[in-house]
Amino acid sequence: MGDEETRITSPRIPRLTPLDIHNKEFTRSFRGYNEDEVDEFLDLIVAEFEWILRENEELHANIAGLESRINHYKGLEETLKNAIVLAQKAADQIKEAARREADAILEEARRQADIIKGQAEEVRRRAYEDVETQRQKAMRFKAEMRTLLQSTLEMLDNNIDNITRVLDGENSLKDRG
Repeated sequence: MGDEETRITSPRIPRLTPLDIHNKEFTRSFRGYNEDEVDEFLDLIVAEFEWILRENEELHANIAGLESRINHYKGLEETLKNAIVLAQKAADQIKEAARREADAILEEARRQADIIKGQAEEVRRRAYEDVETQRQKAMRFKAEMRTLLQSTLEMLDNNIDNITRVLDGENSLKDRG
C-alpha cells in the first residue's frame, strides 16, 4: 500500500484544490461562454470536488484503520502461532514425561513382580522341603513302627511259645502225679 500512497500523494501534475477551482478567473473573449453558466458549473465542480476530497480523506482514514487492524491481527496471528508452537512443545514434553513415567512404573512393576515371584518360589521351595521332610519322617515312623510291631510280635510269639511250653510242662506234671 505504500506505493499507492506515494502515487496518490505525489501526482505528476500539481494538486488542484476546491479553492483553486473557485478562484479561477478566465479571460474574456469576443465570443466566449456565458459567464453565469460557467460560474454555476464551476460551483458544481467545486462542490463535487470537495465531496470527492472528503470521501478520499475518509477512505484514507478507513484504510489506515483497516491497516492498523490488519497489523493488530497479524500480531495476534503471530502470537497465536507462538502459542500453538509452545502448546505443541508442552504437549510433546507432557507426552514424553508421561512415557518416561509409564516406563518407570512398568520397570518398578516388573521389579516388584520379580521380587514377588522370587518370594513365591522360596515359599514353594520351603513348602516342598517341608513336605519332603514330613514324608521322610512318616517313612521313618512307619519303619520304626513296623520294627517295633515285628519285635513285639516276635516277643509275643516267644512268650506264647514259652507259655505254651510252661503250660505243657505243667500238664505233664499233673499227669504224672
